[in-house]
Amino acid sequence: MTKRGKKYEDAISKLGEQAPCSPEDAIALARELSFAKFDETVELHIRTNADTRHAEQLVRGTAVLPHGIGKEIRVLVFAEGEAVGIATAAGADHAGADELIETVDGGWTEFDIAIATPMIMGKIGKLGRVLGRKGLMPNPRTGTVVPQEDLPRVIGEAKQGRVEYRMDRSGIIHVPIGKLSFSDSQIIDNLNVLVAYVNKDRPSAVKGRFMNSATMSTTMGVGIPMDVGVLSAITL
Repeated sequence: MTKRGKKYEDAISKLGEQAPCSPEDAIALARELSFAKFDETVELHIRTNADTRHAEQLVRGTAVLPHGIGKEIRVLVFAEGEAVGIATAAGADHAGADELIETVDGGWTEFDIAIATPMIMGKIGKLGRVLGRKGLMPNPRTGTVVPQEDLPRVIGEAKQGRVEYRMDRSGIIHVPIGKLSFSDSQIIDNLNVLVAYVNKDRPSAVKGRFMNSATMSTTMGVGIPMDVGVLSAITL
């Protein structure tokens, strides 16, 4: 059994048998029960009713949060020729081909999102063993494999606060939605956009209720149960 610290146990005691609550109440509780001495990330965890053994029930996508996630996003772009200059001008932190590929193949992953042009995908296939386990491999399904003319838009979105959401093996979606220092309205705005995209991507193969439960937490904080009825009604 995992040993919890005294402050965490105190927060659990204060939370008690909390009934699922609205996003506004969850944020208030997260602030009240926070005990960390740094600006914690606010996270949303959604347990779905999907059977992850079936590909048609999986959810994976991206959303651009209007207020970002409170951190500087480091963007790497795999590209050749003119696309390298386009990526650099658009704000990419790293851009290139062969030399950059070899650096990453050696285990370097000091970036938060990787983007690639279609022409270079054949060269970076070998990076799956490095980037795949970190969720950094460029993928057309998440909009990270794009033609060079789309690089400025995609890089801009990544810098603004583009997040990826996808189910883990248990059918749970874990996504950061801001910092505790954000205002309530900023966190609510980010949450609404994220949940609306998740609801939009609900697989038709999932029958009955899509969301089984949802929890808001902070980096060090306790999980606060949320009303899935409220979240299920959020649309774009």
